[in-house]
Amino acid sequence: MKQLSIILIMLILTSCKSEAQQEKDNSKEFKVQKTEQEWKAELTDEQFQILRKAGTERPYSSPLNDIKQAGTFVCAACGNELYETKHKFDSGTGWPSFDRAIDSSLAYSSDRKLGYERSELLCGDCGGHLGHIFDDGPRETTGKRHCINGAALQFIPKEKS
Repeated sequence: MKQLSIILIMLILTSCKSEAQQEKDNSKEFKVQKTEQEWKAELTDEQFQILRKAGTERPYSSPLNDIKQAGTFVCAACGNELYETKHKFDSGTGWPSFDRAIDSSLAYSSDRKLGYERSELLCGDCGGHLGHIFDDGPRETTGKRHCINGAALQFIPKEKS
């Protein structure tokens, strides 16, 4: 009886570990590899929390929400070109939103932090967390909404010719 009780307790304890508590798989090799200490030294606290720890900034807090000028949005950690202004739109969510990325600039993962699976967007060069992709974007284009943390990006204006 004692063995049965121990087995039952072990089953209960191991079944309490949900997928929502699991961290993302870091087994993919990215072109840009740095230690946690190197990332901390190079990024602001907010950028580190978002890009390296998959955090989320407060909605409507990013100055990048208001950018309409032609240019390119790059990864704040490694400079990888990710999005162009021409694919940016106001989603009303409070985060910079795009209907598509620059070809081959992203990597994809999934998370269950909120108890359901979401498609996570990562920088294709350094693996930094950018945000998530949803199917509620502009129907006249891709129908996708890339919901991106502004602190994960830097804006490079297009040079006037």
